[in-house]
Amino acid sequence: MHFSSLANDTFNSISSELRELPSVELSTLPLILKIVESGIADQLRVTELILNDQEFLRKLIDLFRICEDLENLDGLHLIFKIVRGIILLNSGQIFEKIFGDELILDIMGCLEYDPESPQAQHRKFLKELVVFKEVVPIKDPVVLSKIHQTYRINYLKDVVLPRALDEAIVGNLNSIIHSNNAVVLSLLKDDNTFIKELFARVKSPNMSREAKEDLVHFLHEFCTLSKSLQMVHQHRLFRDLASEGLFDIIADVLQSEDHNLVLIGTDILILFQILDPNILRTYVSRQEGGLLGILVKNMLTDFGNNMRCQFFEILRSLLESLSTGTQRENLVEIFYEKHLDQLIDVLTSSCLPHSSGQIGSKSVSSDGESKSQSTMKPDILLNICELLSFCVVQHSYRIKCNFLLNNVVDKVLYLTRRKEKYLVVAAVRFMKALVSRNDEHVMNHLVKNNLFKPIIDAFVANGNRYNLLNSAVLDVFEYIRKENLKVLLRYLVETFWDQLEKFETLPSIQALKVKYEQSLETVSATSTGDLMEKRKRLDERALEKEEEDYFNEGSDEEDSASANSASTKRSQTQPPASVNGSSPNGPSPKRSGGLVDYDDDEDDEDYKPPPKKTTNASDDDGGLTVLPLKRKLVSKDEIDKKRLQRPPRVLKPKEGVLASFCSTLTSAGKKLATSALNIPPPSNINQQQQQQSIEPKVEEKDLSENSETKKTTDTEETSRSCSDGLNDSTADNRPKSSSEMAVNGS
Repeated sequence: MHFSSLANDTFNSISSELRELPSVELSTLPLILKIVESGIADQLRVTELILNDQEFLRKLIDLFRICEDLENLDGLHLIFKIVRGIILLNSGQIFEKIFGDELILDIMGCLEYDPESPQAQHRKFLKELVVFKEVVPIKDPVVLSKIHQTYRINYLKDVVLPRALDEAIVGNLNSIIHSNNAVVLSLLKDDNTFIKELFARVKSPNMSREAKEDLVHFLHEFCTLSKSLQMVHQHRLFRDLASEGLFDIIADVLQSEDHNLVLIGTDILILFQILDPNILRTYVSRQEGGLLGILVKNMLTDFGNNMRCQFFEILRSLLESLSTGTQRENLVEIFYEKHLDQLIDVLTSSCLPHSSGQIGSKSVSSDGESKSQSTMKPDILLNICELLSFCVVQHSYRIKCNFLLNNVVDKVLYLTRRKEKYLVVAAVRFMKALVSRNDEHVMNHLVKNNLFKPIIDAFVANGNRYNLLNSAVLDVFEYIRKENLKVLLRYLVETFWDQLEKFETLPSIQALKVKYEQSLETVSATSTGDLMEKRKRLDERALEKEEEDYFNEGSDEEDSASANSASTKRSQTQPPASVNGSSPNGPSPKRSGGLVDYDDDEDDEDYKPPPKKTTNASDDDGGLTVLPLKRKLVSKDEIDKKRLQRPPRVLKPKEGVLASFCSTLTSAGKKLATSALNIPPPSNINQQQQQQSIEPKVEEKDLSENSETKKTTDTEETSRSCSDGLNDSTADNRPKSSSEMAVNGS
């Protein structure tokens, strides 16, 4: 060991001092092998020496051919190790030379002579067995070269040296493959002639089945290799393919009887779904659901593999609500109108409500096709239930019109009658999706139709077994309790507690019962508080009503008393008559600014008389009219009641007010005339004046406009008659003085 390590150190020091590689001869092959298999520290140096010697690889291939002709196995084994060591150097520049069209087949020949395994025939496989099919002729030589090179690198990586290559070398080879694919796709997608010819051949009705399969495989590989492009170029390529009619071809492929072609078409759709679902969604919405119907039909078809899950994923991607726009809305509308009933028919035909155990019974669906429960696999039913649960979560606005009205919930719960437990769990998850909407209308529908009964029956039938069904039902109970859904909480406990009571030891069931009792206490306290508050409000309203009635009654009495007092004081303080603004007895007393003077202003300073409305006296009347005081409005019934309680009063005619005023003027004129002639005034004049001044004034509020007009006319006539009477009475006794003329003129 010591001498070998010394020899290696000496060799490493010598190899680091090499300026060039030894000449390629049979005798120098061991030395070249040692140089190539040197340590990691010398790999860069060895790579540099190989790249500097442009003829090294060519000379090594020539020596390989000589040894092969001479059947020199020792030399062939050495050349195999040298070529393998050159590949393990992991140099991109060396890979370009090795995988070139000139050397690749000879390199594969060198790798056939592995001393640890029997001789392989890589060259024969690549030349004779591998057939390059051109579904559409490719005229670009660069594209052809890159395609062949990529295939050979993959063959080397996967077949020739699978155990010798480390991760770094495999990664470097994959990068070369990725780069070649990008070059090929870029050149082909820019070739408009190639794309048009490709789709023309696929759409040709005269195309044979084998040729069509080859074209579909080419499209699948073409779309798969698009991952090598940048995202922008990949989007552009997929849009170009869609515009050329790729989805029409896929729709035709999905209806093929060949399951392999159906699988290939599904893979292409998944590629579009991963990259940009809007491209596929746009096409489906424009075609009014033609492709969508094919996807739904294939999801319900048994292909003998996992393609049903792929169709389910495509449908879920098309119907998801993360995307927005009219295209998605149109697609959702098409699905609910045309295909929802189809899915429900499959459920009802596979899970008859009254004969759950009759597995071999048959029924007819809405599309006229006869379905058999024995042929419908449980996996299909599971995908249907999962898709419906997805629709409930994503399209909550569709629950009322598409799920509740058509009794879809009850039909989905038929799955609880199946013997497969995972189908029962799927039905429970569907119920959880409905409850999670927290929609009061949905919860009332569940309670009204007693739709939790199948879930409770399945839970009770499961017993104390701790399995997925038990956990799923308890999860629904926990959600109802945590979200405090009182409608469902009261419904579950009051309806099914006799069945759930034996599971009371479970924490979820116990917590559900406690939450129910707490909700009852809360409702009781709330109702009591509402009743007390209502009574309090009624008491307050009654008190306010009593106070209002009291003040209204007092206001009426005060108004009547104020009106009578004002009339009495006005009659006492008013002079007999005023001639040209002066009183015959002396200067008139000063007015206090109001219509009525009060004697007790100083004694009752806090009292504020209610405002009175004044009316401007006409020139003919020369007097003031006191209108009723304003007060708070009282209902008509109360006014009538109070009027009935008052003593009867003698009502004056409508012209009583003005007639009283004219009578006052007449008495004043007579008194003035009597004093002028030294005739004592009649004793009954003052009594008549006082009696007329204190008579109550009656105001008719409910008169119409015609009665008021008539009142005005009667008043004018009464005024004229009073003036004429005054003139006649004074004309006989004395000559007319200036003061009398003034009175008559007024």
